[in-house]
Amino acid sequence: MPFRPRIPLRLLLPHLQRLPTCPPAPQRRPLSYSPSSAALSAAATESEEEAVVGRDAPLAPPRSGGAGGAPPGSGWARLGAAGEDGAELERKASIAARFRLCHELLWQRRWREMRAELAQMVGEQGPDSASTLCDILSNGFREWDSISIVWDALAKSYAKAQMIDDALYVLGEMSSLNMQISAPTYDSLLYSLRNTDMALEIFEKMESCGVSPSDYSHSILVDGLCKQDKIGEALSFLQEARKEGKFKPLEMTFNILMSALCNCGSIQDAKSIFCLMLRYGLNPNRYTYSTIIHGLCKVGSIREAFDIFQSVTEEGMELDTVTYNSLINGFRLHGHTREIPKMIEMMRKQGVEPDLVTYTILIAGHCEGGDVEKGMQIRKDILDQGLELNIVTYSVLMNALFKKGLFYEVENLLREICSIGLDMDVVAYSILIHGYCKLGEIGRALQVCNVMCSSQRVMPTSLNHVSILLGLCKKGFLDVARLYLENVATKYQPADVVLYNVVIDGYAKVGDISNSVRLYDQIIVDGMCPTIVTCNSLLYCYCKIGDLHAAESYFRAIHISGLQPTIVTYTTLMDAFSEAGKVNAMLSVFKEMTGKGVKPNAITYSVVVKGLCKQLMFHDAWNVLDDMYRQGLNADPIPYNTLIQGFCEAQDIKMAFHIYELMKWNWSPSENRTLVP
Repeated sequence: MPFRPRIPLRLLLPHLQRLPTCPPAPQRRPLSYSPSSAALSAAATESEEEAVVGRDAPLAPPRSGGAGGAPPGSGWARLGAAGEDGAELERKASIAARFRLCHELLWQRRWREMRAELAQMVGEQGPDSASTLCDILSNGFREWDSISIVWDALAKSYAKAQMIDDALYVLGEMSSLNMQISAPTYDSLLYSLRNTDMALEIFEKMESCGVSPSDYSHSILVDGLCKQDKIGEALSFLQEARKEGKFKPLEMTFNILMSALCNCGSIQDAKSIFCLMLRYGLNPNRYTYSTIIHGLCKVGSIREAFDIFQSVTEEGMELDTVTYNSLINGFRLHGHTREIPKMIEMMRKQGVEPDLVTYTILIAGHCEGGDVEKGMQIRKDILDQGLELNIVTYSVLMNALFKKGLFYEVENLLREICSIGLDMDVVAYSILIHGYCKLGEIGRALQVCNVMCSSQRVMPTSLNHVSILLGLCKKGFLDVARLYLENVATKYQPADVVLYNVVIDGYAKVGDISNSVRLYDQIIVDGMCPTIVTCNSLLYCYCKIGDLHAAESYFRAIHISGLQPTIVTYTTLMDAFSEAGKVNAMLSVFKEMTGKGVKPNAITYSVVVKGLCKQLMFHDAWNVLDDMYRQGLNADPIPYNTLIQGFCEAQDIKMAFHIYELMKWNWSPSENRTLVP
């Protein structure tokens, strides 16, 4: 790939710097768009019309006179409202007229139009309008034959519009008027509250009022609990409902549970739900099998997933692209990339065309295998077919190009992204920032961060700031890193101790104890709590400048503060004692560490070996190395070389050769080992 001159990011991504236009007003609709949630929303309203028609009392036409026939009089306005201005009175008169229209539509059995009229009125009046509407409905239409049905539909309209407080207000008024609330209305409220703790309260209220749950009530509640990661509570709820004989088994309910269990990796529990579904005599559908296949692929059971896939397709069930993509992605994640072309060929034979997700998985497979050129070729083939890539596909490619060091090709992709007007997301920006920082192009990373902020669509994350701070510290631009940290703390994230840890560590590595301590104090002033990572950096700084008295005092202060020292804490102090020739202090810290259950690693053992060898305690060092192997750890060549040199200086050539042979044995391939340590 030929080198191309670098272009400023502000020119590569010009469209990202323009101010976004005001977004259109959001449509009022359920918050979740997952298949299960969409199905629940549709299913919960299917039987609404039947529920209204099924009422015992027949609907009478609006009467020609009185409260039932004439336009509502002044009864809908309370006496205390006499001082209201004309606009407010006109608004209430309009609402009353629309309520009359709803009653007339209901008498004509035009259910959907009645519901649409109420939904439109609720949307126009907005939140906190329930008290006004209930006042008009209660005072102006109390004697109308269909009044309870309109009340019920009004509560349902508020619930579907996500105006929960208004819906609950209407239900409260209905209870005070001894009106029956229908199961579909409760279902709508359950659906709107399914992601909150109130959902279970509403369900219990429905049962306590003598309203039998609909076919979908249990599914809605289970869906909500699963979305809150309360899968155990969802299972307990269903188990209790089954014991009481109230559970109405639906494929939807089981699919929701299986999907939640598969997403958290509990594939065996998902299989148990699948078996329970079969025992109830329900037929698994395409979504059921897609869920199980996805779960098996996620935990690495690719063979079992493929066996189910083959069995289902042989029985004639047509699976969709999502299922094929789950299998293809499973093959990619677990290293079976050779199977991917076969799966794509199988898709086409079944009449299922690969989509952009399929191609993205294929590109990711090649890029992860180091063949970024093949990934770029597939991208070209996709574009030649007239398809457009999404930002996910471009992100995969940019990440692979950065790993190869081909950042100029990344900028070619950025030009392509700009030319088609594709919006960057937080992942794409993060790949750019991290990639430039890893390559030492800190200026480019800062440009990306500035473009990201000016776009006003995506804000930098803590990880983005960490990448930039790490890059600045690695380059030695510590003062710039500190200014950047202060800017971030002022504008974006004033309470992120991780960012402070990065800069403190940068100062510590160059032995700048004053700035390290100053930032440590700033953490306290800002109300944050230092972590053990913060303390480890400060301890390292004291050790680096040779102030062992301060280092040991600070080490003891860490214990008093309530933080738990890690293997890094102990090893840092031991290494300082080793360098200073204080072998007894080093061994004392080592003993304290093991006594508190902190397991030494290979670096810790290497530090001890080095310290003992410096004091010519070669046989003690050999015993430590031997103990390390008994713990199942393997050291790098440094402690071996240290011991070999030490035994040579002590003229113990036999021991030196023994250690040399041992080193060769431990660092040779297992099939070539001939010595026993």
